[in-house]
Amino acid sequence: MSNTKSLDQDTELKKKLWAACDTFRNVMDSNQYKDYILAFLFIKYISDIYEEKVTELRKKFKNDEDMVKRRLERERFVLHDKATFTWIFENRNKDNIGTVINSVLHEIEELNKVKLNNVFRGIDFNSEQNLGKPKDKLDRLRHLINDFKDLDLKPYLHNADVIGNAYEYLIEKFAADAGKKGGEFYTPPEVATLLAKLVEAKPGNTIYDPTCGSGSLLIKAAKEVGSNDFFIYGQEVNGATS
Repeated sequence: MSNTKSLDQDTELKKKLWAACDTFRNVMDSNQYKDYILAFLFIKYISDIYEEKVTELRKKFKNDEDMVKRRLERERFVLHDKATFTWIFENRNKDNIGTVINSVLHEIEELNKVKLNNVFRGIDFNSEQNLGKPKDKLDRLRHLINDFKDLDLKPYLHNADVIGNAYEYLIEKFAADAGKKGGEFYTPPEVATLLAKLVEAKPGNTIYDPTCGSGSLLIKAAKEVGSNDFFIYGQEVNGATS
């Protein structure tokens, strides 16, 4: 029953995410707009987790904000109220919303330097080249923000596989649209699964990919270990891909 529910959630989320891409279709190449969509999915996901945790901790510590703040600093991703998707949504009608989004991305990187240093480099929500003239850019960004506001991730917050599958689904679709260039950032799952099995990684192994793209092959190889006793490392020269 639980597997069926997970599959239904998986399918529903993928449909909603692909629909959110309509904002950019026929405006720019999917190889460009994928960065905007994936960045928004990531921000929305970690923001929803953060806000759920804040509510939980305030209840637990009877609104002792100092205690809540200290506990939040131990979370997997550290955020604050002005480094969330909610902050972006609240500012969506401002003429400088592109700057607001860029600032949020920068702040998230600063708060999580070890994990996210430069992860958003090359993604510019003020780019007229990618997003069009000022009025068109504002319209597109507001559409995108509203699409993700309507995307309720709460049912998926505690099912990492659903979110991971959604990322992989989007990357696969973007790679298909991009044609042969998609090979720069995506290995077909059948090929990745076969390679991961051929590597035969064992507990205690270090798994390394010198051209790791978006990392899906590394993740598949790690899953074949059968335990959490492994290290994975990857290098990728293309900043947008990594």
